[in-house]
Amino acid sequence: MHSEYVPLHLHTEYSLLDGAIKINDLIAKAIEYNLAAVAVTDHGNMFGAIEFYKKVSKAGLKPIIGCEVYIAPGSRFDKGGTSEASESSYHLILLCKDLNGYRNLSRLMSKAYLEGFYYKPRIDKDILAQYSGGLIGLSSCLKGEIPRYLSAGLTDKARESALEYRKILGAENFYLEIQPNELPEQEEVNRLLIELGRDLHIPLVATNDCHYLNREDAKAHEVLLCIQTGKTMSDADRMRFSKDTFYFKSPDEMKRAFKDVPEAVENTKRIAEKCNLDFRFNEFKLPRFTVPEGETVTRYLEKLAETGLRKKLNGSIPDNYSERLKSELAMIEKMGFSSYFLIVCDFINYAKGKDIPVGPGRGSAAGSLAAYAIDITDIDPIKYGLLFERFLNPERVSMPDIDVDFCMDRRGEVIDYVANRYGKDHVAQIITFGTMQARAVIRDVGRALNIPYSEVDKVAKLVPMVAKITLKTALGMEPKLKEMYETRPEIKELLDIAQRLEGLSRHASTHAAGIVISPEPLTDFLPLFKPSNEEAITTQFDMDAIKDLGLLKFDFLGLKTLTIIDKAEKIINQPSAISDQRSAANSRPFSIKDLPLDDGATFELLTAGKTAGIFQLESSGMRDLLTRLKPDVFEDLIALVALYRPGPLGSGMVEEFIQGKNSGAPEGGKKQTGSLTKLNIPGLGDILKETHGIILYQEQVMEIAHRLANFSLAQADILRKAMGGKNPEEMEKMKKTFIEGLKANRVSEKKAETLYNLILQFAQYGFNKSHSAAYALIAYQTAYLKAHYPVEFMAASLSADMDNTAKVVTFIGECRDMGIEILPPDINESMREFKVVGNSIRFGLEAVKGVGSSAIDAVIETRSGKGFDSFFDFCARADSRRVNKKVIESLIKAGAMDSFGRRAQLMFNLSSVMDAAARFLKEKNSGQESMFGMQQSDPLRMTEVEEWGEDTRLMMEKEALGFYITGHPLNKYRDKFAELSITPTHELQEMEEKQDVNIGGLVRDLKQIQTRSRDLMAYITIEDLYGTIEVIVFPDLYKDSQNIISGDMPVIIAGYTDKTDKGLKVIAKNIFPIDAGNLAEELKTCGNSRSESGWARRKKPTGPTEPAAPQYRSFIVTLPNTAGPETLPQLNEIFSKYRGDCPVYLKIVSPRNWETVLKTERFVMPSKELISEAEGILGKGSAALN
Repeated sequence: MHSEYVPLHLHTEYSLLDGAIKINDLIAKAIEYNLAAVAVTDHGNMFGAIEFYKKVSKAGLKPIIGCEVYIAPGSRFDKGGTSEASESSYHLILLCKDLNGYRNLSRLMSKAYLEGFYYKPRIDKDILAQYSGGLIGLSSCLKGEIPRYLSAGLTDKARESALEYRKILGAENFYLEIQPNELPEQEEVNRLLIELGRDLHIPLVATNDCHYLNREDAKAHEVLLCIQTGKTMSDADRMRFSKDTFYFKSPDEMKRAFKDVPEAVENTKRIAEKCNLDFRFNEFKLPRFTVPEGETVTRYLEKLAETGLRKKLNGSIPDNYSERLKSELAMIEKMGFSSYFLIVCDFINYAKGKDIPVGPGRGSAAGSLAAYAIDITDIDPIKYGLLFERFLNPERVSMPDIDVDFCMDRRGEVIDYVANRYGKDHVAQIITFGTMQARAVIRDVGRALNIPYSEVDKVAKLVPMVAKITLKTALGMEPKLKEMYETRPEIKELLDIAQRLEGLSRHASTHAAGIVISPEPLTDFLPLFKPSNEEAITTQFDMDAIKDLGLLKFDFLGLKTLTIIDKAEKIINQPSAISDQRSAANSRPFSIKDLPLDDGATFELLTAGKTAGIFQLESSGMRDLLTRLKPDVFEDLIALVALYRPGPLGSGMVEEFIQGKNSGAPEGGKKQTGSLTKLNIPGLGDILKETHGIILYQEQVMEIAHRLANFSLAQADILRKAMGGKNPEEMEKMKKTFIEGLKANRVSEKKAETLYNLILQFAQYGFNKSHSAAYALIAYQTAYLKAHYPVEFMAASLSADMDNTAKVVTFIGECRDMGIEILPPDINESMREFKVVGNSIRFGLEAVKGVGSSAIDAVIETRSGKGFDSFFDFCARADSRRVNKKVIESLIKAGAMDSFGRRAQLMFNLSSVMDAAARFLKEKNSGQESMFGMQQSDPLRMTEVEEWGEDTRLMMEKEALGFYITGHPLNKYRDKFAELSITPTHELQEMEEKQDVNIGGLVRDLKQIQTRSRDLMAYITIEDLYGTIEVIVFPDLYKDSQNIISGDMPVIIAGYTDKTDKGLKVIAKNIFPIDAGNLAEELKTCGNSRSESGWARRKKPTGPTEPAAPQYRSFIVTLPNTAGPETLPQLNEIFSKYRGDCPVYLKIVSPRNWETVLKTERFVMPSKELISEAEGILGKGSAALN
């Protein structure tokens, strides 16, 4: 039998940085207390309502959805007159009785953010009266209006307020709330509330105002409040709860606390019985799409698809295409998604009609022929073996998920179109929540506990850089962290509190891409939210909750590469470029849509690894993979996108794929590669031919089940999903069906079971081929542009990243390697963005610091009729209100005025020329002329001064542009850096944590700080030809190298990478002047003698080279399920002993013969001794180099 008590006032983690209760923990406690129901009443929001409802319902309890709202003292529109948040609003608990109450609460909370926000999201009594239906109100805590009046001795006002709330909500829907928190002021208010309730015949209700789950969580909650307010636990004026009684009390505790007013506890159950909100999840709520008169959505979609497909296939539709299209359209109609496809088609057509670049597809939607036919995607799914059922499965009905890439600069226009098309109150962006992850929560808690930053940083950095790692896992993985936890009380407290707070939601923000569209105003379905520092209006529910509600959700992503392609296309089609690139006979404009997908020059560029700026293919690891794989067909690029992920890289799949591709077929027979094809199961080789005997794509799993085991494609998709999600029950059921299907096709049970287990092993790495194909197309398009229109492509890339100094520096370096000259900006020739001039690229004016958009407009407008003849002519004609002295100084420093004279002379004479120009304009405007007629363009002779030296010129360029154009102080050291295997700064991001590295460059900034022991250390910024990096120099080294660092000469630093949640730095181990003798030997002594660096690669000739000697890519250690807890520390010792550059992977084998491969943070030097020692712990054959 359930308890008579129901908690009705409770704050989960969605009372951000105030509530510390995780929903799963709450449910476990509620079941322990035998509760029938439990409520959620977060502060001023409904963020967690759907998650709470679903989880509580699933546990067999009744969920009650509510909110602790903020009530404005007067009108919600009054936003002044108070200096404290506490004075701007009162608290009130509102609970939903039914769906009408939920809708009204959603509307109220939306109004609170959109209309009433002042310190807090507030409603007022007028709007509460308008939307009071289906709601129950409780008078809340000491911050409620009635308790506040009673505390102040204003009994009449308290009576008046109580009667007003009763009138608004209804006599049966308003309760006076008493709480057992042991605060003296609360006990006095409780007494007065009991008297008031009896006097006015308003019922009482006992609540607990829970902010944390257990009494012992009180300190962790105090720390959480410090994190919220930016205080520390040692601050006397910090916000705090003065008692540790705000935990989730048991029914017995509540009954004891209110034994004198038992009806207050009994009323909790009565209220719970009144609350019967029934959400109906997964009922799709699509907006209405208006079709032409006389059409249905189904018939209209069919017409568009048939017409579109015929156009794409040049007039005739082959039978296999026709049958596939009919089948897909029938399935779309049956599932009720015709409107969905028309809505997507509509906004994509709008974008294309406005010349807004749209991606070729994203995700599984590229597997739909119907989507291809109506221009949602640009990938022919039949040609590339993509499956519709991977996108829409009739046996697993869920809303389609078509995500769309748009040009980064114009994505907002599409969102505006959708909002205007369906109604601004029907469209919103989607909220997302940041959570307190392992490293970040250590830093937050450490700050609140006032532990020195250096100590906290040391602890945080011991947490392995593994995705989604928890502190509990980290303590098991990292011996040093565990040692600190066990031996240092302050670190134990830090980690204990951090573990209690880990995973809590920390803040709300706008999702980068999510958009929701509803058939009725959104507030009929969910509450809205407006982040305080953003303009966007978002939902209060995240993506998952919106999906549960059945609302239409899209991801509108801004993809910079589409912007680059669009810019390149426009540059190519400019009149001057057209005359160079096309003959008059072939006058068709260049279009990225018309590219041949078998272009030799494009594949040559890719095989050479010249992929800087190429979508998805520019990392050093991908360049290495390209040179080894040697792609020569488009399908190879599809495979590359799927292969370059941690799973395949660590499992040996990549090596097997490359071996299969490059081995060639033996004479007189098929080549056999891969463990799967060796099973010799009829038909399997055909499915895996494209991927050389391995399962790389999820679609291949589906094809095997369909063609070899007689699954329908819909059933095959369920198998694929079960394998990917590791659903044991579903997989066991599917396994039997799979084996029976193969046996029916004359395959032995043993082979069938072997095949199933091998598929299971591969499936964990399987990638969505539809997504891979779509992104491979964008990669190919950018590679084609770079191969055939290198200058235009690089100009477009520079323009798209103009505000990213590091990227611009990288692209300038790439241009120089490609033989493309980078010209400084020119006042007569430069446009806003980078411009192609023959085989050179001219800087855009927008790249010049201190030259704003208004000044650029003024320059371009003024010279549109006639260019500037001289410096004086420029100063006289350019609008001096927009083009002031500081703007002209920046232009001179950047080299934009070089056509008018030497930079030093222009800078020296600037004031006098501007004065002369002003006098000239004044006389001209007054109708006067000087004795010389003032018709000449330059009436004064500028004073001659000595031109700046190279160092000054370069320094000025750097100041004006953020980088150098006409040279670089390090150019003379290029060969030296190559000889020393210096790593360019832009390649550091791709390196592993704590990896040894040599860097070199100029010291551009130095911050000297004092440690706690009063020693001096430094943070220095090193700049090379490709960017900058911050280097940490600890006291001993700083003491020895101060003279080297403070000089003007470049330095060489031997160190290692230091990756944290705040970014990448290098920790220096030693620092040398560039002219030091025996530098190579010195670096070897530091243990930093490295393989070929980016500098060395840039020195190499670009012609054919001999194949590189084989290198080990990974060290894989197989960890059986019998391994004990002592195994990992033992392995760690071995890895430390054989430290090197080869990454270590752990292959974990489960009792059910599942396997998974995890990448570790360790790197080893390959050797027989390493293998021998690892096998000494784990057994023969357990360690291997790949």
